[in-house]
Amino acid sequence: MEPDVLRKMLRDMLLARAFEERAAGEYTKGNISGFLHLYPGEEAVAVGVLHAAEPADYIVSTYREHVHALVRGLPANVVMAELFGKKTGCSGGMGGSMHLFDRERRFMGGYAIVGETFPVATGIAYAIALRELPEAVICFFGDGAVNQGTFHESLNMAALWKLPVLFVCENNHYQIGTEIHRHSAVAEVYKRAGAYHVPARKIDGMDVLAVHRATQEALAQIRSGNGPQFLEFETYRFRGHSMADPGSYRPKVELQAFENEDPVKVVIAETVTYPSAGEIAIAGPDNIERLKGHLDSNGHLSSRQLDAIRIEVAEVVEAAVRFASESPEPTLADAEAALNCNRHGEVLI
Repeated sequence: MEPDVLRKMLRDMLLARAFEERAAGEYTKGNISGFLHLYPGEEAVAVGVLHAAEPADYIVSTYREHVHALVRGLPANVVMAELFGKKTGCSGGMGGSMHLFDRERRFMGGYAIVGETFPVATGIAYAIALRELPEAVICFFGDGAVNQGTFHESLNMAALWKLPVLFVCENNHYQIGTEIHRHSAVAEVYKRAGAYHVPARKIDGMDVLAVHRATQEALAQIRSGNGPQFLEFETYRFRGHSMADPGSYRPKVELQAFENEDPVKVVIAETVTYPSAGEIAIAGPDNIERLKGHLDSNGHLSSRQLDAIRIEVAEVVEAAVRFASESPEPTLADAEAALNCNRHGEVLI
């Protein structure tokens, strides 16, 4: 991979981590209300997948979608303002954390209902197929959504009509607080797609380059008219399910093992210099094999460049918080305008 692409990936991963950690801090201050589901630990999936997508592709995400939105190109200002419930947010401050939306960037929303992404993505893919357009839909979902009826109905329809949709499972092992083998008879999610003859693979979701490569290959198949593809990325969230969840049900040794494979640390190591023997020992054997394939002894990024990226990311996040804090709240008139926005004059009540 070209060094400039890898540096852009690194920047997006660092921004994602800084943004989410700051969001957690603002939540504890009371500046963000409602539910807040954070993404630290899973950055390699969002960055790897979305860097492989085209601008014309559609993105359908879940309620853990802040990073998907940021990587897709939504400004940190408008994402943070939406979390704050402000009028300048991407959904006018009336969607909040779980309902980010940006029509211009074809980011078709985060959805709070588990399993809701499947029929939305399938419907968009059907519209693309009818128009014979060279576009695709990327449908994100967690492992906890695969027991919903919409999962099976949508995969069946997508396979039957060879719809251009990439199903992306972010398997972080836990459905809220229940480990996957306790809520799914088939714990290897990708195998479920085989029932509908949808090509499926399981990929290391902590390796951004592996994620990117697999997504490129899957999207190439979709654009060639071969129908839907299914990728299961095995990843891990370092925090609980939401800010209301301390995550105490997870063994500490398990959390430590995945933190040692932190995708942000891995990409930093890949872009600076080849690590010392002591650093490799700390990182663990999985990272050794990962680094062997992607590094050269000179590296692709100097320590000075890395510091500059970190400073720039910190400034972006700080500016986003300042923008959100100073922005006005939506009014009742704004809510009424949103309620009556349908093309034929329908209302929702």
